[in-house]
Amino acid sequence: MKWILLAGAITSEVAASLSLKAALNDPAFFIIVVAGYIASFAFLAGVLRAGLALGVAYGIWAALGVILTVLLAAAIFGEPLTPLMLMGVTLVIGGVLCVELCSHKQPQKEVGP
Repeated sequence: MKWILLAGAITSEVAASLSLKAALNDPAFFIIVVAGYIASFAFLAGVLRAGLALGVAYGIWAALGVILTVLLAAAIFGEPLTPLMLMGVTLVIGGVLCVELCSHKQPQKEVGP
């Protein structure tokens, strides 16, 4: 359930961010901006209530939000997507994987005879 809530938080935050750009030309999109950010934080609170660690939840939420926003802004608004930006997206993905994989407690080795 926590992963579904996290997907909702990411999706609503990306929709709000993209709508912010669209609202510059059509102020009606500000309704989606406000609703999207409220929904995103509500979903994120649900994720934390479901037991996902804050560092993991926030890291994934923020990183995937950035990645999806960059890719969708390029597709929808024709914003540039350079090789250096793609390398940055790749690094963000690697960072999220490090946070997620390293967030689990490692079993302690027994010391001594």
